[in-house]
Amino acid sequence: MAIRSLKLIPHDTSLSPPINTHLNPPSISSITFFSHLSSKITISSRNRRAFISSSFKNRESVLDYPEKRDKTHQEQAEMTIGPVVQISRRRLVVKDRTILTGVSENVSISSASESGHTDGVFLGSDFEEESSHHVVSLGKLHDVRFMACFRFKLWWMAQKMGSKGSEIPSETQFLLMETIGETQTEPIYIVFLPLIEGSFRACLHGNSGDELQLSIESGDSDVKGSIFTRTVYVGVGTDPFSTITDAINNVKLHLNSFKQRKDKKLPGILDWFGWCTWDAFYQDVTQEGVESGLKSLADGGAPAKFVIIDDGWQSVGSDKKKIGESQPLMRLTGIKENEKFQSKNNPKIGIKNIVDIAKNTYGLKYVYVWHAIVGYWGGVSPEAGPMEEYGPVMKSPKASKHVLENDPLWKADPLAIQGLGVMNPKKVFKFYDNLHAYLANAGVDGVKVDVQSILETLGTGLGGRVAIMRQYHHALDASIARNFPDNGCIDCMSHNNDSLYSSQQTAVVRASDDFYPRDPVSHTIHIASVAYNSVFLGEFMQPDWDMFHSLHPAAEYHASARAISGGPIYVSDAPGKHDFDLLKKLVLPDGSVLRARLPGRPTKDCLFVDPTRDGVSLLKIWNMNKYTGVIGVYNCQGAAWDAMEHKNMFHETRSNPITGSVSCRDVHLIAEVALGPDWRGDCAMYSHHTGDLIALPNNDVIPVSLNVLEYEVFTVTPIKVLGLGLGFAPLGLIDMFNGGGAIDDLKYLIESGGSSAVVEMKVKGCGRFGAYSMTEPRKCMVGPSEIEFVYDSRSGLVHLNLSHMPEDQKCHDIKIHL
Repeated sequence: MAIRSLKLIPHDTSLSPPINTHLNPPSISSITFFSHLSSKITISSRNRRAFISSSFKNRESVLDYPEKRDKTHQEQAEMTIGPVVQISRRRLVVKDRTILTGVSENVSISSASESGHTDGVFLGSDFEEESSHHVVSLGKLHDVRFMACFRFKLWWMAQKMGSKGSEIPSETQFLLMETIGETQTEPIYIVFLPLIEGSFRACLHGNSGDELQLSIESGDSDVKGSIFTRTVYVGVGTDPFSTITDAINNVKLHLNSFKQRKDKKLPGILDWFGWCTWDAFYQDVTQEGVESGLKSLADGGAPAKFVIIDDGWQSVGSDKKKIGESQPLMRLTGIKENEKFQSKNNPKIGIKNIVDIAKNTYGLKYVYVWHAIVGYWGGVSPEAGPMEEYGPVMKSPKASKHVLENDPLWKADPLAIQGLGVMNPKKVFKFYDNLHAYLANAGVDGVKVDVQSILETLGTGLGGRVAIMRQYHHALDASIARNFPDNGCIDCMSHNNDSLYSSQQTAVVRASDDFYPRDPVSHTIHIASVAYNSVFLGEFMQPDWDMFHSLHPAAEYHASARAISGGPIYVSDAPGKHDFDLLKKLVLPDGSVLRARLPGRPTKDCLFVDPTRDGVSLLKIWNMNKYTGVIGVYNCQGAAWDAMEHKNMFHETRSNPITGSVSCRDVHLIAEVALGPDWRGDCAMYSHHTGDLIALPNNDVIPVSLNVLEYEVFTVTPIKVLGLGLGFAPLGLIDMFNGGGAIDDLKYLIESGGSSAVVEMKVKGCGRFGAYSMTEPRKCMVGPSEIEFVYDSRSGLVHLNLSHMPEDQKCHDIKIHL
């Protein structure tokens, strides 16, 4: 393809503050905490003083009365760094910037210093009477812009941006703020994390008075409390991504109830292409259907290496007595497969039959099956004899009032009307272990565990929502660890924070509501939701951006996003309905994929804009490979969740393209993959869609114009200057969406005092390999053989053809002599 030159736009640093590309930036300061509201005031040990508090309504601290400070203490405070987060005169102040005013007098603040060096604090609250549900105002929001992850349904989160307290939705579980001081200095990022404390769980929401409110609930009217000391964590930093990671880490050390993504074993399915039966067959799936889907993909040259046999394989039945007017809910009647998955020749083989076919005939590495966290959608049947040993009883789910504010239609859900058969939490490990052991013995490698948030509605009489959530999750984690050594589990419909803060084992989580192939309004919403939700969810697990159809009007839009997501890549195509040209941009001939190394997330300059509603913004998503970065750009305008109609809806938007810009620094950690200390910030940027290659100077940008449902993907590589007139940046397999992921090793050898150099690389896969070079290479070697190459002197693009997969099925050895 011809290389077109594009006009470069100097980066205006006055409009966009410089990006801190370091993974662990220096913290703002060491902390001293003060509060005139808390009965338990915690401050730095080096500045510890005696405090005397009077009555609840007349508490004092030396911060309110500076004249009471002795000279020695004042000198110590001046020698150390002053308070970062404090409550003073009913104001929450962060680094001298007032974030909240009118903080309720019963809100307390305490240090998080026992969680390590941190610029964060805990907020709590005391109430006069015990209750199962409390609400307190944290104050009126000031001078910030925010991004909130909130649950718009019981199961799923979405994003909401704004600057007023009244714009913060109910069921906000993650709140990131940006504030810039009066002198327009470097912005500060503040993250609010409502937590679990004892038997209670917290969330945030705004009110019409622009106040940020904290809700604390147990989910059981008999589980009451009045004193809460650490219900919200507030983290502070100068880099948004590391501020979030540090905040979650500090909460982990405090709660000791969950692990972060970085501490978990990622299952092998993430590095292979897969297929899910759901959108192909829904509940009508059969083992013949599974085999036909696997054969169809293999025959087209995009072989699946894992399969998820979704809902439709289990033994289920309905209640003998009909409840209400809706279709009867199905409940689990046994742990073994139904007759559709039994071999006609030998029914005793069971689901092992299709597992053996998948692995032995079609070369699959992993087979997963679906089940609900309560067994099936309607739980387990108390009427079924095989289920008696798990002590099931019928329970009516009770959703939180905050969930109902966002999703009042839940009241008409069959689950709400007909109830669930709920196992005794003390016997649920036995259920999971029996089920998973049976599946593991049949060769199954993992499970997709669905409907998880339903547990929060079933806490009445069982100690509340946090208690039942922990019991089920601990049992599930223990069974996964025992039966599936590859840590084969995907969490689904699980976006409640008491679930996240109970996750010790599972390392993959569905990132958003489903891919809906027949719902045109859903596609732009889906891409935005998975990206913004991954900012929060990605700290706990690797987000799964869901299956998609390769033969679909929005197929490329979805496929490109999956390629840069860092999560599993799989389709739900019906047999025979595939776009193999598209799939080959994702899948290598051996079924492996070029997976990015982190969760895909919005770029720093997109965190607080709304690319689905504002009519002017494009969504940019960044990720990292071993030696390159990748940016996906998407026009997601025109549709969003409607809070009044309680559903996704189209809204009026611009019909003409939206123009934005991309730069090297949009890849937040691009400096981490620049080899050597002398990198000047210049990058090679390759456009997947247009084939343009540009050597982009540091702080310059490239314009991008996209219509709704259009996308572009850029590979970004730091340019290594090797000598006078010698510079190089590998791009990878340039016909694949995330081609930079093919580069597995990279070394630069400078010869002859800088007049020549050799670039040594190990490259996975096959296809066109591309790189940027300031000068035409002298020769290119693949293994022991010299190979032809094409060089474009205008753009610096050098490319060569890797005609086959490497013989050892690992990497090609490439040497480029400059």
